[in-house]
Amino acid sequence: MTSCHWTASAAKHTKLRSLALWTNGWTGSRSQRRLTVLSVSGGGYSIVDQLELNPDFSPDGKTWTHVGDLVETLRRDWNMICITDVIYNNTAVDSEWIHLHPECGYNLVNSPHLKPAWLLDRALWHLSCEVADGKYTEAGVPALIQDEHHVNALRCILWQQVFSRLRLWEFLQVSVDPAVEQFRQLLQDGSSRVRSSPECKTQLNLVQNPQHQRFGNTVDMDSALDVFSPHSKNSMSPTDIQDCCTSFRGRLEELNSELYKETTNRSEQAIESILRSVIHDRVADDGTKLGPVTRTRPLCPRYFTFPFEEMTFDEEMELMEKKDKARYILAHDGFVEGNDVQRNLAEPGSEVYLWRKLVCHNSTVKLRYGEKPEDCPFLWTRMKTYTEIIATVFSGLCLVNCLSTPVHVAEAMLAAARAIKPNLYVIAELFTSSQLIENVFVNRLGITSLMRDRVLAADSEKEQCWLSWFGREPVGAFFQPNLQPLIPAVAHTMFMDVSPRNHRPIQEDSVYNFLPNAALASMACCATGSSRRHDVLLPHQLSEDHLYTCWNSDAQTHEQINLQTGILAAKLALNTLHQELAVKGFSQVYVEQLADGVMAVSRHCPSTQQSVVAVLRRPLNNPDTDHVPSLFIPGQVMEVLVEARTIVSNTNSEDDDDKNVRVPSASTVEIKEHIQLKDSEMVKRADMVSKHNTVVQEIVLDKFTPGCIIIFRVTLEPESQEQLGSLRHHLIQFSPRYQSGSLADNSTPLILTKPLMSIMSSLTLADMNILLYRCDAEEREDGGGCYSIPSWSPLNYGGLQGLMSVMAEIRPKNNLGHPLCENLRQGDWMLDYITNRLLAKGGAVAEVGSWLEAIFGYLKHIPSYLKPCYFDAIIQGVYTTALEAAFKFMSSFVQNGSSLVKQLALVSVQMCSVSPSWAPPTLSPHTPSSDEVTNHEDQHCVSLAAGFPHFCAGTFRCWGRETFISLRGLLLLTGRHLEARNIILTFAGALCHGLIPNLLGEGGSARYNSRDAVWWWLQSIQEYCTLVPDGISILNCQVSRIYPNTTSASVQPLYDIIQEAMQSHMQGIQFREINAWPHFDHNMTEQGLNVEAGVDHSTGFVYGGNRFNCGTWMNKMGESESAHNKGIPATPRDGSAVEIVGLCKSTVRWLMKLHNNGHFPYAGVNIHREGQTYSMSYMEWDHKIQENFQNKFYISHDPQDPEEVHPELVHKRGIYKDSYGASSPWCDYQLRPNFPIAMVVAPELFTLDRAWEALNVAEQKLLGPLGMKTLDPDDMVYCGVYDNDLDNAKFNQAKGFNYHQGPEWLWPLGYFLRAKLYFAKKMGNETYETNINLVKNILSRHAVHLERSTWKGLPALTNENGQRCPFSCESQASSSATILEVLHDL
Repeated sequence: MTSCHWTASAAKHTKLRSLALWTNGWTGSRSQRRLTVLSVSGGGYSIVDQLELNPDFSPDGKTWTHVGDLVETLRRDWNMICITDVIYNNTAVDSEWIHLHPECGYNLVNSPHLKPAWLLDRALWHLSCEVADGKYTEAGVPALIQDEHHVNALRCILWQQVFSRLRLWEFLQVSVDPAVEQFRQLLQDGSSRVRSSPECKTQLNLVQNPQHQRFGNTVDMDSALDVFSPHSKNSMSPTDIQDCCTSFRGRLEELNSELYKETTNRSEQAIESILRSVIHDRVADDGTKLGPVTRTRPLCPRYFTFPFEEMTFDEEMELMEKKDKARYILAHDGFVEGNDVQRNLAEPGSEVYLWRKLVCHNSTVKLRYGEKPEDCPFLWTRMKTYTEIIATVFSGLCLVNCLSTPVHVAEAMLAAARAIKPNLYVIAELFTSSQLIENVFVNRLGITSLMRDRVLAADSEKEQCWLSWFGREPVGAFFQPNLQPLIPAVAHTMFMDVSPRNHRPIQEDSVYNFLPNAALASMACCATGSSRRHDVLLPHQLSEDHLYTCWNSDAQTHEQINLQTGILAAKLALNTLHQELAVKGFSQVYVEQLADGVMAVSRHCPSTQQSVVAVLRRPLNNPDTDHVPSLFIPGQVMEVLVEARTIVSNTNSEDDDDKNVRVPSASTVEIKEHIQLKDSEMVKRADMVSKHNTVVQEIVLDKFTPGCIIIFRVTLEPESQEQLGSLRHHLIQFSPRYQSGSLADNSTPLILTKPLMSIMSSLTLADMNILLYRCDAEEREDGGGCYSIPSWSPLNYGGLQGLMSVMAEIRPKNNLGHPLCENLRQGDWMLDYITNRLLAKGGAVAEVGSWLEAIFGYLKHIPSYLKPCYFDAIIQGVYTTALEAAFKFMSSFVQNGSSLVKQLALVSVQMCSVSPSWAPPTLSPHTPSSDEVTNHEDQHCVSLAAGFPHFCAGTFRCWGRETFISLRGLLLLTGRHLEARNIILTFAGALCHGLIPNLLGEGGSARYNSRDAVWWWLQSIQEYCTLVPDGISILNCQVSRIYPNTTSASVQPLYDIIQEAMQSHMQGIQFREINAWPHFDHNMTEQGLNVEAGVDHSTGFVYGGNRFNCGTWMNKMGESESAHNKGIPATPRDGSAVEIVGLCKSTVRWLMKLHNNGHFPYAGVNIHREGQTYSMSYMEWDHKIQENFQNKFYISHDPQDPEEVHPELVHKRGIYKDSYGASSPWCDYQLRPNFPIAMVVAPELFTLDRAWEALNVAEQKLLGPLGMKTLDPDDMVYCGVYDNDLDNAKFNQAKGFNYHQGPEWLWPLGYFLRAKLYFAKKMGNETYETNINLVKNILSRHAVHLERSTWKGLPALTNENGQRCPFSCESQASSSATILEVLHDL
């Protein structure tokens, strides 16, 4: 990218072909240099007529069509595209059209809020004229202001002669007397207001006068009546009215006084702003030195046009109110340092013009578009035409003053341009320090490239940061998958040596900076550019009509331009190199600050592993210092591509006073290209050394003075190249991308000759658990632990998932500074941990460890900066292969399922593992062997963890309830039938008192305090018989009993144990827990140790529990002594819990059918009472539940419902109770997410209309982003944030007492969605399709969570509105299981 003033021959010699030519209108013409007609002021960005071609550019009548032909010739013959500037925010002050259509600017008619600012502007102009005429010389302010005394005197005059006389505060104040009279009249008419809030006592609202006249503001009389009228009186006496008016008057006078003080303070600030401008323009040594104040160089810039003859200030004040005149008084354009870039400086509410904050461009008029084309039709039409001309002729455009252009205007204009040229190239220069603000403009406008000026980098640190951003990737970047997550990105950049708009003269910079700066820009991995003034080292700031010298390759003097001029020879070499690096794939960048003024920039090609390293030196305060630290380059230098130094033969031009100097500086460069190290004049020594486990070349530079650059071509040293080539060869099995640069290894370890998939195929899913997962607590029980990264934290898993989760955060952002990457670069500890851990496991897992050990052997011998990316490539490949092998063991539902199905199915691998330290009771020897699952010789079957990281090891790993809520989703639907069978039989062996354990342990330490676990177990057996081929055979499997009762054998068929559970409940269960207190539950009171369960013979409902324990899944026991809730269950749910009744109904119905089909030998249960035996068939039991459920659980809309026992407790109707017969009746009526469970397992209990209404209430009140609220938000004890550490005095909150009183649990959501789908289908096809979309939308959030989760699971619960709960398990078995069930139903 360069400016148009480069001639074709210059472009040819400087390798600018195939880049872009920036035609901002600069030509060889002396008088003007823009394609459009410019202002008489000569400002390069002050366009008089946007639609007409500049006649000075084309005196022989050429048109835009001819310009288009020239542009097309450049594109066709020179492979060069042309881009031009566009300006939308202003037009030249002498534009004829703006005076014909003054509504297109901000004038005193359409923008009356500018009137005070205009008055101040005119007052300052008259003061400036008086200073120029010498009126204030005796007062200490001569026309030539030169020192601090003059400035101080001017400060006094500004206040006395301008601000105090203007009385600007009057534009903000209220005329008190009329306002009081209006208020009095309202009171006399009987008007009053009801005070809306106590705060209104101090609120009196002023109304801005739309015409911004003195004392024009009024009072909002509603607020006045609200504040000052006595609300306690129905009628008011004259005395009351007078008192109110007196108070009102006093407040108005206070407000006016406050506005006076505020305006005075603002005036003082404005005076200081004016004085700062005067100091810069006339006093400061480094200022512009404008000289004496004159009418052409006034005291301060004028903010408004004045297209009239000179008149007195009093006459001008009258002029302001004459609309036919005031419409021609227009605001100039400008900018404010540090202003909100998205705020229009001239719109109402902005006080920039009034308080003199504007850096004014008084050759332009600010354009006023409004919000839409109808607000200013002429302006929108004109600028659209202007845009269409540009888009027709040019390939792209540069948005000048982009930040000052209303975004909606730029959007509309660019849309018009793209309608003509869809692939329009758009450039903008955004002078902000906020990447977020820049992204707003980039995204809304579709900016192709942001132009950045290297000069604007305030320091080397910022410059280093910029270069790193502009590169596509850092050196050693990770290999990205084809499908990547969207992440925020930096906009594409055009990195300039100096931008065309930067007219800073060379004297402000050292000539020794230009060559290093050019080298720096050329090494950026983005579009780059410069301007001719920079490259030929023109020493002065240029005027707008500067005439450039022609190109002459044979020139012998400095008066003409050739490759010996300035740094042009170096630019040719650097442009050639920049193009080569782009074409050959040197896409990675690394920037390093070696010392003050010394910087190294590397460009790296990831496929060939070649690098180009540029070292450059810029001048410091002490440019004579020769010491440059040694440079350590990974690899071996093959050649010196460029070696150049700045040569200054004469820095004092004879024409220093001529701002239009045509003679370039005598400075030039001395350059060598493509030489060997031994021929370099700058390289003193080059040795191969070892550093950080990597062979590097140490380069010692000599005579490397400021203004020097040296660029090396580097390749890996032979051994590293060989090791890397062999590594890439073995990675080809994962992706063909590694084919380039790969080398076959003649001494390949035997294990690597096997494809990894063949090794993985010999692993079982239990082995996969070891390879992929196992959290820290699991690893520690095996004597190890997860790898801990120094300066960071331990990995979540000891297996590959622990690494993959971290790499998934690092990889998309190429965060090579992450502690994990640093750990890999510093040593091989992580590699050894991975292999040693797997080798120690033995068997097929150890074979994977041997494969990794062999391939890591190559990784250990490549340069350290490449280790993170190749480590990631290995781990990704092994992980992906392992998943592919794991899915082959699973059902077709998983193999053919979506990515969400597969991710959830992997949770079964995550949760199911084998370890003697938590081994469940041994299966019966009569049970078929489970070796094919566990790969163990004994019959230790897998156990299912409840959740990570809290419930995964020891006694608290295996929960009966959690296991059987999860078993259908994680084991049956995934095809892991044998593991499911073994787990069912294991818990059958632990049955005692008619219950299965809540906590299994190894059987001997089992705890039987769960009333619902046995019913989930029975439901799982039913699901097994239904879903598994020949699943019914499980009923005949022999079970070894741990606690056989007095009438049963130690080994029984499963159907006998099922019958024992049913019989026990019908008979009634009563016992006291042993060994539970205080080891397992030190908070529970002794009464809570009494376990009770049974069946209400009149209703068939299972009941149980008491107010001192909690036997369902809502099992939080109070822990806080401070809040006095210790030992009190938060949710006892005693009586008949709705989901247990549903599960019981499902089981009874199933057993009835089994018996009828001859698969279950028992027709019913027997009850022994007082020496008598009674029988109840399963058919009768089923009928009782069916007959009573609706009457006892449904809360009807009829307030007189005779079945309603406690109508006074009903607060929601059309729902189902959470329980029936609770010791605290209020609890029965609470809305909770448990009734959908009964709907899924026993839908026959519900009528369609009632079920649908109840589900809609649950959706409205309980549905959260990821889970279901555990309590109605309308309930008085609802609290949605669970904090188990919080110990305060709040009974319902302390120590997490609200665990199930609001926080949103995920597993009930699965049942809610399944119930929705079931009943929606019965409602009709339209309703069903609508709810399928609802379910999919909800599940999309789970997909996002899984994708982002470092645990690769769904949490147990969230706080309100889906916010993360830090006390929750990060991956809960039941959460993933029930969501997987929903996907199966879909």
